[in-house]
Amino acid sequence: MPLQIHDEQRVRTLTLDRPDALNAFDERLYDATTDALLAAGDDPGVAVVLLTGAGRAFSAGTDLLEMHRMSADPGFRRGRHGFPGMLDALVAFPKPLVVAVNGVGLGIGATVLGFADLAFMSSTARLKCPFTSLGVAPEAASSYLFPRLVGHQAAAWMLLSSEWISADEALAAGLVWRVCEPDDLLAEARRHAELLARRPVASLVAVKQAMTAPLRAGIDAARERENAAFAELMGGPANLEALAAFAEGREPDFTALPG
Repeated sequence: MPLQIHDEQRVRTLTLDRPDALNAFDERLYDATTDALLAAGDDPGVAVVLLTGAGRAFSAGTDLLEMHRMSADPGFRRGRHGFPGMLDALVAFPKPLVVAVNGVGLGIGATVLGFADLAFMSSTARLKCPFTSLGVAPEAASSYLFPRLVGHQAAAWMLLSSEWISADEALAAGLVWRVCEPDDLLAEARRHAELLARRPVASLVAVKQAMTAPLRAGIDAARERENAAFAELMGGPANLEALAAFAEGREPDFTALPG
């Protein structure tokens, strides 16, 4: 099972558990995480979900080796939910979502923070939105949620540059709420999650609904725009060069490509 699930004090902890792959999301992990979010949302005994990663990474994003196989094999068998289904579950998740970024977060390992109600980050962790380095478009409504969280220019740098963002930079920008020493991260995130979990679930749900309902139309529109751009760019010259370079262990060269 690529996902650990642990219940304590009305907090359900979901731990991404593909440490050898830096907790990259393959179709199996997308499905497991989606199922876990849907189940937690429906479980009256769960008040808060805490999301973190096992090992030295939070998540390296979508598994690029599987993405390469998917792009090359029209018969590739996709998961029941996949990336779109997990996004649907995150958008609709009715209870507080606390995220503890324990290590590197790339792609969805960074953009998931747009859906966090509270985000904690290890002082040694780093984040990257690698879309331009992969020749694709943003994802997970980050083109809408990140400017709201951090302002236009900070979001533009994160989404355009494909550069690493340190924990201190993420904190200063407002992408995370607290930065903790690595050994303190999970305990601090859990302490806050358990405090929230002592509140009435119906009240927590009402507060989150009141805060997120005004964003739903913007999130839906952003996802539609991003998906259209992603579909246009996926499998294009820049994306194929990026995936080939990744599989071959070299840096991509976009300089000779059109556009």
